[in-house]
Amino acid sequence: MPRTTTETSPPKQRDGVALSHGLKQRHLSMIALGGVIGAGLFVGSGAGIAAAGPSIVVAYALSGLLVMLVMRMLGEMSAAHPSSGSFSAHAERAIGPWAGFTAGWSFWVLLCTAVGLEGIGAAKIVTGWLPGTPEWAWVALFMLVFCGANLAAVKNFGEFEFWFAALKVGAITLFLVLGVLAIAGVLPGTDAPGTANLTGEGGFLPNGSEGLVVGLLASVFAYGGLETVTIAAAESEDPVRGVASAVRTAMWRIALFYIGSMAVIVTLVPWDSAAVVEKGPYVAALDELGIPGAGQLMNVVVLVALLSAMNANIYGSSRIAYSLVERGQGPRALGRVSGGVPRVAVLASCVFGFACVVLSYWRPDDVFPWLLNMIGAVILVVWIFIAVSQLRLRGRLERETPEKLTVRMWAFPALTWVALAGMAAILVLMAREPDTRVQLYATGGMTVVLAVAGYAWQRARAKS
Repeated sequence: MPRTTTETSPPKQRDGVALSHGLKQRHLSMIALGGVIGAGLFVGSGAGIAAAGPSIVVAYALSGLLVMLVMRMLGEMSAAHPSSGSFSAHAERAIGPWAGFTAGWSFWVLLCTAVGLEGIGAAKIVTGWLPGTPEWAWVALFMLVFCGANLAAVKNFGEFEFWFAALKVGAITLFLVLGVLAIAGVLPGTDAPGTANLTGEGGFLPNGSEGLVVGLLASVFAYGGLETVTIAAAESEDPVRGVASAVRTAMWRIALFYIGSMAVIVTLVPWDSAAVVEKGPYVAALDELGIPGAGQLMNVVVLVALLSAMNANIYGSSRIAYSLVERGQGPRALGRVSGGVPRVAVLASCVFGFACVVLSYWRPDDVFPWLLNMIGAVILVVWIFIAVSQLRLRGRLERETPEKLTVRMWAFPALTWVALAGMAAILVLMAREPDTRVQLYATGGMTVVLAVAGYAWQRARAKS
Protein backbone atom coordinates (compact mmCIF):
# COMPACT_ATOMS: atom_id res chain seq x y z
CA MET A 1 0.00 0.00 0.00
CA PRO A 2 1.43 3.45 -0.82
CA ARG A 3 2.44 5.62 2.08
CA THR A 4 -0.08 8.19 3.24
CA THR A 5 0.54 11.86 3.86
CA THR A 6 0.42 11.34 7.63
CA GLU A 7 3.34 8.93 7.40
CA THR A 8 5.77 10.92 5.29
CA SER A 9 5.11 14.58 5.99
CA PRO A 10 3.49 16.91 8.50
CA PRO A 11 -0.24 17.60 8.17
CA LYS A 12 -1.34 19.84 5.35
CA GLN A 13 -2.39 23.36 6.23
CA ARG A 14 -5.66 25.11 5.59
CA ASP A 15 -5.37 28.71 4.45
CA GLY A 16 -1.67 28.67 5.41
CA VAL A 17 -2.35 27.87 9.07
CA ALA A 18 -1.69 24.63 10.94
CA LEU A 19 -2.64 23.46 14.41
CA SER A 20 -0.71 25.22 17.16
CA HIS A 21 1.56 23.58 19.72
CA GLY A 22 0.08 25.50 22.62
CA LEU A 23 -0.08 22.66 25.16
CA LYS A 24 2.76 22.76 27.67
CA GLN A 25 4.28 19.70 29.28
CA ARG A 26 2.51 20.48 32.57
CA HIS A 27 -0.81 20.47 30.69
CA LEU A 28 -0.10 17.10 29.10
CA SER A 29 1.18 15.59 32.35
CA MET A 30 -1.96 16.60 34.23
CA ILE A 31 -4.25 15.53 31.36
CA ALA A 32 -2.57 12.11 31.52
CA LEU A 33 -2.90 11.99 35.30
CA GLY A 34 -6.45 13.30 35.59
CA GLY A 35 -7.75 11.85 32.34
CA VAL A 36 -7.77 8.39 33.89
CA ILE A 37 -10.27 9.68 36.51
CA GLY A 38 -13.32 9.82 34.27
CA ALA A 39 -16.95 10.54 35.04
CA GLY A 40 -17.67 6.83 34.59
CA LEU A 41 -15.63 6.03 37.71
CA PHE A 42 -17.80 8.25 39.91
CA VAL A 43 -21.15 7.85 38.16
CA GLY A 44 -21.27 4.29 36.79
CA SER A 45 -19.35 2.22 39.34
CA GLY A 46 -22.32 1.89 41.73
CA ALA A 47 -24.25 -0.36 39.34
CA GLY A 48 -21.15 -2.52 38.85
CA ILE A 49 -20.72 -2.98 42.62
CA ALA A 50 -24.42 -3.82 43.01
CA ALA A 51 -24.05 -6.57 40.38
CA ALA A 52 -20.61 -8.01 41.19
CA GLY A 53 -20.33 -7.30 44.92
CA PRO A 54 -16.75 -7.35 46.28
CA SER A 55 -15.60 -9.10 43.10
CA ILE A 56 -15.88 -5.72 41.35
CA VAL A 57 -12.22 -5.37 42.33
CA VAL A 58 -11.42 -8.36 40.11
CA ALA A 59 -13.56 -6.92 37.32
CA TYR A 60 -11.72 -3.58 37.40
CA ALA A 61 -8.36 -5.37 37.62
CA LEU A 62 -9.11 -7.51 34.53
CA SER A 63 -10.44 -4.61 32.45
CA GLY A 64 -7.59 -2.43 33.75
CA LEU A 65 -5.02 -4.93 32.49
CA LEU A 66 -6.68 -4.85 29.06
CA VAL A 67 -6.66 -1.04 29.02
CA MET A 68 -2.97 -0.98 30.00
CA LEU A 69 -2.17 -3.17 26.99
CA VAL A 70 -4.27 -0.98 24.68
CA MET A 71 -2.58 2.19 25.94
CA ARG A 72 0.85 0.62 25.49
CA MET A 73 0.05 -0.30 21.89
CA LEU A 74 -1.38 3.14 21.18
CA GLY A 75 1.59 4.78 22.88
CA GLU A 76 4.04 2.85 20.70
CA MET A 77 2.37 4.10 17.51
CA SER A 78 1.69 7.64 18.75
CA ALA A 79 5.26 8.18 19.97
CA ALA A 80 6.55 7.02 16.56
CA HIS A 81 4.01 9.09 14.58
CA PRO A 82 2.33 11.82 16.71
CA SER A 83 -0.96 12.83 15.09
CA SER A 84 -4.13 14.62 16.14
CA GLY A 85 -5.89 11.69 14.48
CA SER A 86 -4.23 9.23 16.89
CA PHE A 87 -5.58 5.68 16.35
CA SER A 88 -7.54 6.76 13.26
CA ALA A 89 -4.36 7.88 11.50
CA HIS A 90 -2.56 4.72 12.65
CA ALA A 91 -5.39 2.53 11.33
CA GLU A 92 -5.19 4.23 7.93
CA ARG A 93 -1.44 3.73 7.81
CA ALA A 94 -1.63 0.09 8.89
CA ILE A 95 -4.83 -1.26 7.32
CA GLY A 96 -6.08 1.26 4.77
CA PRO A 97 -8.05 4.50 4.44
CA TRP A 98 -11.37 2.73 5.07
CA ALA A 99 -10.14 1.66 8.52
CA GLY A 100 -9.08 5.18 9.45
CA PHE A 101 -12.43 6.46 8.22
CA THR A 102 -14.38 3.89 10.26
CA ALA A 103 -12.40 4.28 13.48
CA GLY A 104 -12.32 8.07 13.26
CA TRP A 105 -15.95 8.84 12.49
CA SER A 106 -17.33 6.25 14.92
CA PHE A 107 -15.20 7.79 17.68
CA TRP A 108 -16.34 11.27 16.65
CA VAL A 109 -19.98 10.22 17.06
CA LEU A 110 -19.13 8.69 20.45
CA LEU A 111 -17.38 11.82 21.74
CA CYS A 112 -20.01 14.25 20.48
CA THR A 113 -22.82 12.20 22.01
CA ALA A 114 -20.84 11.97 25.26
CA VAL A 115 -20.57 15.77 25.33
CA GLY A 116 -24.36 15.97 25.47
CA LEU A 117 -24.66 13.19 28.07
CA GLU A 118 -22.08 14.78 30.33
CA GLY A 119 -23.79 18.15 29.99
CA ILE A 120 -27.10 16.57 31.05
CA GLY A 121 -25.43 14.88 34.04
CA ALA A 122 -23.76 18.12 35.14
CA ALA A 123 -27.04 20.04 34.75
CA LYS A 124 -28.87 17.53 36.98
CA ILE A 125 -26.37 18.18 39.77
CA VAL A 126 -26.72 21.96 39.48
CA THR A 127 -30.52 21.86 39.37
CA GLY A 128 -30.37 19.78 42.55
CA TRP A 129 -28.68 22.77 44.17
CA LEU A 130 -30.88 25.31 42.38
CA PRO A 131 -34.31 23.67 41.99
CA GLY A 132 -36.64 25.26 39.50
CA THR A 133 -33.92 26.20 37.02
CA PRO A 134 -34.20 24.46 33.63
CA GLU A 135 -31.71 21.70 32.91
CA TRP A 136 -31.40 22.61 29.25
CA ALA A 137 -30.30 26.14 30.15
CA TRP A 138 -27.42 24.79 32.28
CA VAL A 139 -26.37 22.43 29.50
CA ALA A 140 -26.42 25.36 27.08
CA LEU A 141 -24.30 27.43 29.47
CA PHE A 142 -21.70 24.68 29.92
CA MET A 143 -21.63 24.10 26.17
CA LEU A 144 -21.17 27.83 25.54
CA VAL A 145 -18.29 28.10 28.03
CA PHE A 146 -16.34 25.11 26.77
CA CYS A 147 -17.10 25.76 23.13
CA GLY A 148 -15.85 29.34 23.55
CA ALA A 149 -12.72 28.19 25.38
CA ASN A 150 -11.89 25.62 22.71
CA LEU A 151 -12.56 28.11 19.92
CA ALA A 152 -10.17 30.67 21.36
CA ALA A 153 -6.95 28.66 21.76
CA VAL A 154 -5.76 25.16 22.56
CA LYS A 155 -4.04 26.47 25.70
CA ASN A 156 -7.50 27.24 27.10
CA PHE A 157 -8.42 23.57 26.83
CA GLY A 158 -5.11 22.76 28.50
CA GLU A 159 -5.67 25.18 31.38
CA PHE A 160 -9.21 23.95 32.04
CA GLU A 161 -8.02 20.35 32.06
CA PHE A 162 -5.01 21.18 34.23
CA TRP A 163 -7.16 22.55 37.03
CA PHE A 164 -9.99 20.05 36.57
CA ALA A 165 -7.45 17.22 36.76
CA ALA A 166 -5.79 18.74 39.82
CA LEU A 167 -9.15 18.84 41.63
CA LYS A 168 -10.02 15.25 40.64
CA VAL A 169 -6.62 13.90 41.62
CA GLY A 170 -6.70 15.78 44.92
CA ALA A 171 -10.21 14.56 45.75
CA ILE A 172 -9.63 10.89 44.96
CA THR A 173 -6.22 10.89 46.67
CA LEU A 174 -7.84 12.30 49.85
CA PHE A 175 -10.56 9.65 49.55
CA LEU A 176 -7.98 6.87 49.28
CA VAL A 177 -5.96 8.18 52.23
CA LEU A 178 -9.05 8.43 54.46
CA GLY A 179 -10.21 4.99 53.31
CA VAL A 180 -6.89 3.29 54.01
CA LEU A 181 -6.67 4.94 57.45
CA ALA A 182 -10.20 3.73 58.25
CA ILE A 183 -9.44 0.18 57.05
CA ALA A 184 -6.29 0.19 59.21
CA GLY A 185 -8.37 1.35 62.18
CA VAL A 186 -6.35 4.51 62.80
CA LEU A 187 -8.90 7.08 61.59
CA PRO A 188 -10.41 8.77 64.67
CA GLY A 189 -14.03 7.84 65.32
CA THR A 190 -14.05 4.72 63.14
CA ASP A 191 -13.50 1.02 63.72
CA ALA A 192 -11.55 -1.18 61.34
CA PRO A 193 -14.08 -3.14 59.22
CA GLY A 194 -11.79 -6.11 58.73
CA THR A 195 -12.94 -8.47 55.97
CA ALA A 196 -16.60 -8.58 57.04
CA ASN A 197 -17.86 -6.75 53.93
CA LEU A 198 -15.66 -8.82 51.61
CA THR A 199 -16.73 -12.22 52.92
CA GLY A 200 -20.18 -11.43 54.34
CA GLU A 201 -23.57 -12.54 53.02
CA GLY A 202 -23.09 -14.13 49.63
CA GLY A 203 -19.30 -14.12 49.92
CA PHE A 204 -16.86 -12.52 47.51
CA LEU A 205 -19.02 -13.50 44.50
CA PRO A 206 -22.56 -12.90 45.83
CA ASN A 207 -24.19 -13.10 42.40
CA GLY A 208 -21.87 -15.72 40.98
CA SER A 209 -20.10 -15.51 37.68
CA GLU A 210 -23.03 -13.68 36.04
CA GLY A 211 -22.65 -10.82 38.49
CA LEU A 212 -18.92 -10.68 37.79
CA VAL A 213 -19.64 -10.51 34.04
CA VAL A 214 -22.00 -7.56 34.50
CA GLY A 215 -19.41 -5.82 36.68
CA LEU A 216 -16.70 -6.54 34.11
CA LEU A 217 -18.73 -4.99 31.29
CA ALA A 218 -19.50 -1.93 33.43
CA SER A 219 -15.82 -1.51 34.32
CA VAL A 220 -14.59 -1.77 30.71
CA PHE A 221 -16.60 1.24 29.58
CA ALA A 222 -15.59 3.27 32.65
CA TYR A 223 -12.07 3.46 31.19
CA GLY A 224 -13.17 5.25 28.00
CA GLY A 225 -11.43 8.56 27.36
CA LEU A 226 -7.83 7.57 28.07
CA GLU A 227 -7.10 7.99 24.36
CA THR A 228 -7.41 11.80 24.60
CA VAL A 229 -3.83 12.20 25.81
CA THR A 230 -2.45 10.77 22.55
CA ILE A 231 -4.65 13.19 20.59
CA ALA A 232 -3.53 16.15 22.71
CA ALA A 233 0.15 15.16 22.48
CA ALA A 234 0.25 16.20 18.82
CA GLU A 235 -0.30 19.83 19.92
CA SER A 236 2.20 19.78 22.75
CA GLU A 237 5.72 21.20 22.87
CA ASP A 238 7.29 17.71 22.83
CA PRO A 239 4.79 15.12 21.50
CA VAL A 240 7.08 12.09 21.76
CA ARG A 241 8.09 12.82 25.35
CA GLY A 242 4.48 13.54 26.32
CA VAL A 243 3.12 10.29 24.92
CA ALA A 244 5.96 8.22 26.36
CA SER A 245 5.48 9.69 29.83
CA ALA A 246 1.70 9.23 29.78
CA VAL A 247 1.88 5.62 28.63
CA ARG A 248 4.65 4.59 31.02
CA THR A 249 2.71 5.87 34.03
CA ALA A 250 -0.66 4.46 32.93
CA MET A 251 -0.20 1.25 34.92
CA TRP A 252 0.14 2.79 38.37
CA ARG A 253 -2.56 5.41 37.64
CA ILE A 254 -5.10 2.72 36.73
CA ALA A 255 -4.07 0.52 39.66
CA LEU A 256 -4.26 3.36 42.19
CA PHE A 257 -7.30 5.33 41.11
CA TYR A 258 -9.60 2.62 39.75
CA ILE A 259 -8.69 -0.67 41.37
CA GLY A 260 -7.55 0.97 44.61
CA SER A 261 -10.71 3.00 45.10
CA MET A 262 -12.96 0.00 44.34
CA ALA A 263 -11.06 -2.05 46.93
CA VAL A 264 -11.50 0.70 49.55
CA ILE A 265 -15.24 1.07 48.83
CA VAL A 266 -16.19 -2.61 49.01
CA THR A 267 -14.09 -3.03 52.18
CA LEU A 268 -15.81 -0.12 53.93
CA VAL A 269 -19.40 -0.48 52.68
CA PRO A 270 -21.62 -3.57 52.32
CA TRP A 271 -21.95 -4.24 48.60
CA ASP A 272 -25.75 -4.55 48.85
CA SER A 273 -26.22 -1.24 50.67
CA ALA A 274 -28.93 0.81 48.93
CA ALA A 275 -26.73 3.90 49.33
CA VAL A 276 -24.15 2.48 46.89
CA VAL A 277 -26.58 2.93 43.99
CA GLU A 278 -28.79 5.75 45.32
CA LYS A 279 -26.03 8.08 46.54
CA GLY A 280 -23.07 6.67 44.68
CA PRO A 281 -20.30 4.44 46.06
CA TYR A 282 -17.96 7.27 47.03
CA VAL A 283 -20.63 9.15 48.96
CA ALA A 284 -21.72 5.90 50.62
CA ALA A 285 -18.14 5.23 51.75
CA LEU A 286 -17.67 8.75 53.12
CA ASP A 287 -21.01 8.54 54.91
CA GLU A 288 -19.84 5.27 56.45
CA LEU A 289 -16.86 7.18 57.86
CA GLY A 290 -19.18 9.82 59.29
CA ILE A 291 -17.61 12.68 57.34
CA PRO A 292 -20.00 15.67 57.39
CA GLY A 293 -21.10 17.11 54.06
CA ALA A 294 -19.75 14.07 52.18
CA GLY A 295 -22.66 14.02 49.74
CA GLN A 296 -22.28 17.61 48.64
CA LEU A 297 -18.51 17.32 48.54
CA MET A 298 -18.68 14.35 46.18
CA ASN A 299 -21.34 16.08 44.09
CA VAL A 300 -18.83 18.85 43.48
CA VAL A 301 -16.18 16.29 42.49
CA VAL A 302 -18.61 14.50 40.16
CA LEU A 303 -19.59 17.85 38.63
CA VAL A 304 -15.91 18.62 38.02
CA ALA A 305 -15.41 15.16 36.46
CA LEU A 306 -18.39 15.66 34.14
CA LEU A 307 -17.29 19.14 33.08
CA SER A 308 -13.74 17.89 32.56
CA ALA A 309 -15.00 15.07 30.33
CA MET A 310 -17.21 17.52 28.46
CA ASN A 311 -14.27 19.84 27.78
CA ALA A 312 -11.98 16.96 26.78
CA ASN A 313 -14.56 15.44 24.43
CA ILE A 314 -15.19 18.74 22.63
CA TYR A 315 -11.45 19.00 22.12
CA GLY A 316 -10.97 15.35 21.12
CA SER A 317 -13.89 15.24 18.69
CA SER A 318 -12.78 18.43 16.93
CA ARG A 319 -9.23 17.11 16.48
CA ILE A 320 -10.38 13.74 15.22
CA ALA A 321 -12.63 15.51 12.68
CA TYR A 322 -9.77 17.82 11.66
CA SER A 323 -7.42 14.89 11.13
CA LEU A 324 -9.99 13.01 9.05
CA VAL A 325 -10.49 16.02 6.79
CA GLU A 326 -6.74 16.54 6.46
CA ARG A 327 -6.59 12.99 5.13
CA GLY A 328 -9.43 13.67 2.69
CA GLN A 329 -12.07 11.75 4.63
CA GLY A 330 -14.61 14.44 5.48
CA PRO A 331 -16.12 17.81 4.52
CA ARG A 332 -13.33 20.27 3.77
CA ALA A 333 -14.99 22.97 5.85
CA LEU A 334 -14.22 21.03 9.04
CA GLY A 335 -10.50 21.32 8.31
CA ARG A 336 -10.36 25.12 8.29
CA VAL A 337 -7.88 26.40 10.86
CA SER A 338 -7.56 29.91 12.26
CA GLY A 339 -5.49 30.93 15.23
CA GLY A 340 -4.12 27.40 15.35
CA VAL A 341 -7.61 25.98 16.09
CA PRO A 342 -9.97 24.01 13.77
CA ARG A 343 -12.85 26.26 14.75
CA VAL A 344 -15.46 24.88 12.36
CA ALA A 345 -14.77 21.38 13.70
CA VAL A 346 -15.16 22.65 17.28
CA LEU A 347 -18.51 24.26 16.40
CA ALA A 348 -19.73 21.16 14.55
CA SER A 349 -18.87 18.93 17.51
CA CYS A 350 -20.68 21.25 19.94
CA VAL A 351 -23.76 21.46 17.70
CA PHE A 352 -23.92 17.67 17.43
CA GLY A 353 -23.56 17.37 21.20
CA PHE A 354 -26.33 19.85 21.90
CA ALA A 355 -28.54 18.12 19.31
CA CYS A 356 -28.21 14.98 21.45
CA VAL A 357 -29.45 17.01 24.44
CA VAL A 358 -32.44 18.21 22.44
CA LEU A 359 -33.21 14.61 21.43
CA SER A 360 -33.12 13.55 25.10
CA TYR A 361 -36.03 15.92 25.74
CA TRP A 362 -37.83 15.66 22.38
CA ARG A 363 -37.55 11.91 21.65
CA PRO A 364 -36.59 10.27 24.97
CA ASP A 365 -38.32 6.96 24.18
CA ASP A 366 -37.07 6.11 20.71
CA VAL A 367 -34.44 8.22 18.94
CA PHE A 368 -32.34 9.06 22.00
CA PRO A 369 -32.09 5.44 23.30
CA TRP A 370 -31.24 4.32 19.76
CA LEU A 371 -28.39 6.84 19.69
CA LEU A 372 -27.11 5.65 23.08
CA ASN A 373 -27.19 2.02 21.95
CA MET A 374 -25.34 2.93 18.76
CA ILE A 375 -22.34 4.27 20.69
CA GLY A 376 -22.47 1.56 23.39
CA ALA A 377 -19.57 -0.56 22.12
CA VAL A 378 -17.64 1.97 20.01
CA ILE A 379 -14.71 1.98 22.41
CA LEU A 380 -14.23 -1.75 21.79
CA VAL A 381 -14.25 -1.17 18.03
CA VAL A 382 -11.56 1.49 18.49
CA TRP A 383 -9.47 -0.81 20.68
CA ILE A 384 -9.64 -3.58 18.07
CA PHE A 385 -8.40 -1.17 15.38
CA ILE A 386 -5.56 -0.13 17.73
CA ALA A 387 -4.46 -3.72 18.31
CA VAL A 388 -4.62 -4.74 14.63
CA SER A 389 -2.81 -1.55 13.61
CA GLN A 390 -0.02 -2.15 16.11
CA LEU A 391 0.39 -5.74 14.91
CA ARG A 392 0.88 -4.53 11.36
CA LEU A 393 2.96 -1.39 12.03
CA ARG A 394 5.49 -2.83 14.47
CA GLY A 395 7.36 -4.81 11.84
CA ARG A 396 7.32 -1.84 9.46
CA LEU A 397 8.75 0.44 12.14
CA GLU A 398 11.51 -2.03 13.03
CA ARG A 399 12.52 -2.29 9.36
CA GLU A 400 12.24 1.35 8.28
CA THR A 401 12.61 3.64 11.30
CA PRO A 402 13.68 1.65 14.39
CA GLU A 403 14.87 4.84 16.08
CA LYS A 404 11.20 5.91 16.44
CA LEU A 405 10.38 2.95 18.68
CA THR A 406 10.85 4.95 21.87
CA VAL A 407 7.87 3.15 23.43
CA ARG A 408 7.60 -0.59 22.85
CA MET A 409 4.69 -2.93 23.40
CA TRP A 410 5.53 -5.52 26.06
CA ALA A 411 6.20 -9.10 24.89
CA PHE A 412 5.23 -8.35 21.29
CA PRO A 413 3.35 -9.97 19.61
CA ALA A 414 2.09 -12.31 22.34
CA LEU A 415 0.45 -9.65 24.52
CA THR A 416 -1.12 -7.95 21.50
CA TRP A 417 -2.83 -11.23 20.67
CA VAL A 418 -3.82 -11.63 24.33
CA ALA A 419 -5.43 -8.19 24.21
CA LEU A 420 -7.33 -9.07 21.03
CA ALA A 421 -8.55 -12.27 22.65
CA GLY A 422 -9.73 -10.25 25.64
CA MET A 423 -11.66 -7.88 23.39
CA ALA A 424 -13.26 -10.82 21.56
CA ALA A 425 -14.26 -12.31 24.92
CA ILE A 426 -15.93 -9.04 25.95
CA LEU A 427 -17.88 -8.95 22.69
CA VAL A 428 -19.09 -12.51 23.36
CA LEU A 429 -20.11 -11.55 26.90
CA MET A 430 -21.99 -8.53 25.56
CA ALA A 431 -23.88 -10.79 23.17
CA ARG A 432 -24.90 -13.01 26.12
CA GLU A 433 -26.29 -10.20 28.27
CA PRO A 434 -29.72 -8.80 27.25
CA ASP A 435 -28.85 -5.26 28.38
CA THR A 436 -25.67 -5.06 26.31
CA ARG A 437 -26.73 -7.20 23.36
CA VAL A 438 -28.72 -4.35 21.82
CA GLN A 439 -25.74 -2.02 22.20
CA LEU A 440 -23.48 -4.55 20.51
CA TYR A 441 -25.79 -4.97 17.53
CA ALA A 442 -26.44 -1.21 17.16
CA THR A 443 -22.72 -0.39 17.32
CA GLY A 444 -22.00 -3.22 14.91
CA GLY A 445 -24.55 -1.82 12.47
CA MET A 446 -23.01 1.67 12.60
CA THR A 447 -19.52 0.22 12.19
CA VAL A 448 -20.53 -1.79 9.12
CA VAL A 449 -22.19 1.26 7.53
CA LEU A 450 -19.09 3.39 8.13
CA ALA A 451 -16.77 0.64 6.89
CA VAL A 452 -18.76 0.24 3.67
CA ALA A 453 -18.83 4.01 3.15
CA GLY A 454 -15.10 4.24 3.86
CA TYR A 455 -14.27 1.41 1.49
CA ALA A 456 -16.44 2.92 -1.27
CA TRP A 457 -14.68 6.25 -0.76
CA GLN A 458 -11.29 4.51 -0.87
CA ARG A 459 -12.13 2.77 -4.15
CA ALA A 460 -13.48 5.97 -5.68
CA ARG A 461 -10.33 7.89 -4.72
CA ALA A 462 -8.12 5.12 -6.13
CA LYS A 463 -9.89 5.36 -9.50
CA SER A 464 -9.75 9.16 -9.69
